[in-house]
This record gives sequence, structure tokens and C-alpha cells, in this order.
Amino acid sequence: MKKMFKKKAVLLLQDGTVFYGNAIGKIGFTTGEICFNTGMTGYQEIFTDSSYYGQIIVTTVSHIGNYGVFDDEVESSSIKIAGLVCKKFSAIYSRPLGQSTIQDYFESNQIVGISDVDTRALVRHIRNKGAMNAIISSEELDIEKLKQQLSKSPSMQGLELSSKVSVTKAYELGNETSALRVAVLDLGVKQNILRSLQQRGCFLKVFPMNTPFSEIKEWNPSGIMLSNGPGDPSAMPQVVKEVKEIILSDIPTFGICLGHQILALACGLSTFKMHNGHRGVNHPIQNLLTGKCEVTSQNHGFCVSKEDAQNNSNIEITHIHLNDNTLAGFRLKNKKVFSVQYHPEASPGPNDSKYLFDQFIENMQKVKQLA
Repeated sequence: MKKMFKKKAVLLLQDGTVFYGNAIGKIGFTTGEICFNTGMTGYQEIFTDSSYYGQIIVTTVSHIGNYGVFDDEVESSSIKIAGLVCKKFSAIYSRPLGQSTIQDYFESNQIVGISDVDTRALVRHIRNKGAMNAIISSEELDIEKLKQQLSKSPSMQGLELSSKVSVTKAYELGNETSALRVAVLDLGVKQNILRSLQQRGCFLKVFPMNTPFSEIKEWNPSGIMLSNGPGDPSAMPQVVKEVKEIILSDIPTFGICLGHQILALACGLSTFKMHNGHRGVNHPIQNLLTGKCEVTSQNHGFCVSKEDAQNNSNIEITHIHLNDNTLAGFRLKNKKVFSVQYHPEASPGPNDSKYLFDQFIENMQKVKQLA
């Protein structure tokens, strides 16, 4: 295993706050919106989740890298985070299934990071001041020069990023003889969403994010999945326009995270940038239809207006986040269309919400029976 050497690195936040530590991954610099994830495990799934594109992740767990990396535990084809900030970064791993160190993994993916940072102080700062842009550098440590570089980094608000991570050509997955055909609009889809649908017998076709509804309809889908993804949903008017057509078509539809936000915009609701977002695997949600609570995996910095949903007669709020009472799910009263703000497929995270995939399957089956 490669011996780690300690090279100094610096983390500079947009408000001028500075943290010093040691370089990890590639030597260089990176910029992005800084945010924190409270999950205790599942770092590889987090790093490869396309919803994190353009973001520097702070992990609140004390050690990162202990169990190495494993090819089966990815949610996309490559690491999508802009950079990593952690407390302790392990240059070795002790897991029998491990295939390489996280250092080698970061170097091969050209990822810059910083370790040996007081992440507790950093997270408290972000929690109080809100999400903001940041820069990590291990090649230039002059703060004034880094401030100039950071000033060129765009704000996440108003930023469209799905086009950076969506497929450019449609492809199919699963058993093509299946009676249930699901069109997946890829806004940055996690692999476990696709696996969860395949496990339930669905034949999938994954479409690029800018695909017109007319093209999706030609494939004759039983249902449509609006996937997760990165960026500001309000910066995607063309996708919102196509989703309006999807709603009018009466095809059963299920939205997750960014897909949920796009669906909300298509229904006339508004979205807003959160103070610091929800990111972790222990977020409490209440299902208002059943009264039951579930522990969920979440990763989002934007949210749908609860007030707008309450004032829309065609919308029924189905799920609420119990920490801050924000809207976490809704459905259309007159159609088999629903969405949630969190990740029922988990990976990483608990399995409390997987029933939502079964609900989607039931909606498709009911429509087919009526046809």
C-alpha cells in the first residue's frame, strides 16, 4: 500500500473563515458549495451520488477510508463530489472485500481533499452561517490569492447541473418482456433507484434529462420515474415544461428529490434554497396518510414550498420532515402521480421507505388493469 505523506492544505470559506489541515487525494485545488453529511457509513455511495455534483462534502463521522473501496458500492460511473473535508483519513483499510485505498481512489478520480480539520467546528459554522462556496487547496496556500480564485466560483442558486451528469444517449435495462415498462428521466439517477425498479420486475429505459415527452411516450411506458440529481430545479424550465406534459398524459409518475422538485414546479408550486440543507441517513419523516414515521436517507439543498402545496387544491401533502416541518412528499389528488424529497432506495441508509417503490408498481398495475 502507498505510504501517505503529509502535505499542508487549506480550506477557505466564502465568508473568509480558514481551516488548515493535510492534503488528501490529488494535489491541487477545487471549489464548490460546502455542505455536510451526517451519515456514519456509506462514504463511497455518497462520493458517487450525482446529486452531490459541484459540492464539497464535510463528513461528520470521525474516520473516512477504514473499509477501503469496493466496485459494487457506487451510485454512478465516477466520483461526483467536488472535494472532501474530513477529520481522520485512513491510508489503509482492513476490509476483506476492499479493492483499494481511498487515497488511490481519489487520485485516480482526480479528487482534491483536506483532512485533520476540526470538522465539528466546521459543521457548527456551516449550520449557523448556512451553505456557501469554499475552496480547498494543497498547492497554493496564500489566502488572498485563494480568495480571488474562490470569487470566480458560481453560486449554487440558479445553477443547472443535471446536464453535467445525465446520460447523453438512452439505454435499456432488465427483462424486455416485462409487462411493466418504466421510463426513467435521468436528472442524475442513482444506480440503486434502477436496481430497486428492476428487482420489482420492471423493464427500464433511461432517457437523457433533455428528452422531449413525445419521445418518451413513443416507447409506451407503463410509468415514469423522475430521478434525483444536482443543482437548482428553478434553472430547468425546459424539463419542467416536459414534466407538465407527463402529468397531463395520466401516466403513473414517481419523483425522487430533484425529480420531486421538478414535479412540484410543474404543478405550479415554488422551490427555495435551504439554509444548509438535509444530508444524512437518519432524517425522521412522518407519513401523514398512515401516521407512521420512517428514518430516511436525504441529500438536498433545495425544498418545495409547503405553503404553496397547502394552497393548491389538487395537491395532498403526504410526508413531513419532523426536524423542521418542511414538505417531504406530496401526491396529486386526481392522478397517480406522487413524489418525495428523500431517497427511498437509500444506498446508503435505512430501508424504511422502500414501500414507495411498491406503491409506484401498484399504481402502474391499476392503470394497466383499467386499460
